[in-house]
Amino acid sequence: MELWIPITIAAAFMQNLRSALQKHLQGSLGTRGASFVRFGYGFPIAILYVLLLHFVAKQIFPTFSTAFFIWAVVGGLAQIYATMLLVHLFSLRNFAVGTAYSKTEPVQAALFGFVILGEKLTPGAIMAIIVGVIGVMTISMARLPLSWKNTVTAMTSRTALIGIASGGVFGISAVAYRSASLSLEGAGPIMSAAVTLACVTTFQTAFMLVWMAWKDKREIVQVLVTWRSSSLVGIAGVLGSAGWFTAMTLQQVAYVRALGQIELVFTFMASWFLFRERVNAMELAGCLLIVSGILGLLFW
Repeated sequence: MELWIPITIAAAFMQNLRSALQKHLQGSLGTRGASFVRFGYGFPIAILYVLLLHFVAKQIFPTFSTAFFIWAVVGGLAQIYATMLLVHLFSLRNFAVGTAYSKTEPVQAALFGFVILGEKLTPGAIMAIIVGVIGVMTISMARLPLSWKNTVTAMTSRTALIGIASGGVFGISAVAYRSASLSLEGAGPIMSAAVTLACVTTFQTAFMLVWMAWKDKREIVQVLVTWRSSSLVGIAGVLGSAGWFTAMTLQQVAYVRALGQIELVFTFMASWFLFRERVNAMELAGCLLIVSGILGLLFW
């Protein structure tokens, strides 16, 4: 088994755990605060991870370039915005369906990878994209009578557009992170991914602290008050990100994010057992179509 496969599965599990914790925190911290804790409580662990790789595992530091910092900033800002869209989405529909909308990310990441990195799409991959789009349409129609008018309305609804936008911006951040990590020279893929993660999360923490201090200083106080639960989000987030960054350094973004759709299995379990939310047959069918379409990227 290739190394990126178990790393991706572990990252998907940690990402689902982080999202579930963020949903729980949203009520007390708001969208911006619940998004911040992912980075603010995670960056010290990311830095410690790099130091352990260097001093314990004896891995050398990479050589930086201008391209690295540009891609790191682009990816960091994109991930902040995408995270806020996703956290806000949880308040519009239930946890499982809200996450499913954002799972158009691998489809969009495949397109961004083609445009930005020149990563090719096969005819089979194009078919997989079409299946994924049909899955999104199915979810959008799950609560409405089946008709063309309702289909158009559902696909242009606020919930659908926010979910698809979240997936798209996450796709941009994933491609940017792969570009940043690959631009580093002189170190192996694990150290390159770790350094990218540490730099990005440190930048995101500083950026969001300034933003919250400007908008509403009370958000910072709330983040500190809820440090026990907030720190769990940070730990889960940085562990998941370490997995994603490493996997995307080893393999193309589209393939990593495609396999990462196993997160939907964890999501439905969390939705059912933790939040006691119900998902109807059409919503489940739509999610399965999205999974089928995106997993098709692995085999075609």
